[in-house]
Amino acid sequence: MMRRMMVCAAMGLAGLMVSAVLFGQAAASATPAATANPLSAEVQGRYEPMKKFILKAADTMPAENYSYKPTPDIRTFARVVNHVTEAQNRSCGALNGTASPKPAPPETADKATIVDALKASFAECDKAFGALTDANMTEMVQAGPAKRSRLGIAWATVTHDTEQYATLALYMRLKGLVPPSSEK
Repeated sequence: MMRRMMVCAAMGLAGLMVSAVLFGQAAASATPAATANPLSAEVQGRYEPMKKFILKAADTMPAENYSYKPTPDIRTFARVVNHVTEAQNRSCGALNGTASPKPAPPETADKATIVDALKASFAECDKAFGALTDANMTEMVQAGPAKRSRLGIAWATVTHDTEQYATLALYMRLKGLVPPSSEK
């Protein structure tokens, strides 16, 4: 019995490893093989799809559902979108050397105002991510009270956007909508 469990576990682990290798090969083939800046291209390549997913989620959710929250003690859809806006204004503003980040509109603002602020934060990030090169990725920049590397800020931004997109996707599913990353 124990041996059968170990064999099953080993087969499962092997399957995961093969999947990871195949996923890595697919991702590698999707990016240019010879780029002058492979490290910055990698982080830029993760930023772009997340940007598209978040913007499409914000556009797809009907205006009347921007006040939706699954339980009383968590954020509304609008607040999650605003949180992305605020975080991006801070992190990409730091990468761009922008002194004071722009505030997000109140979560009670209309959908168009919230989406416009989100788009403006992505414009700030487009500028920041577009300026990344392998040569400047280790440069330290002021980010709030501390100095951080451009690489650290860029990856933290992508990671944070991914977390927040997961929340937006869940809210969409709870409202019967298909999240952009699950569309055919």
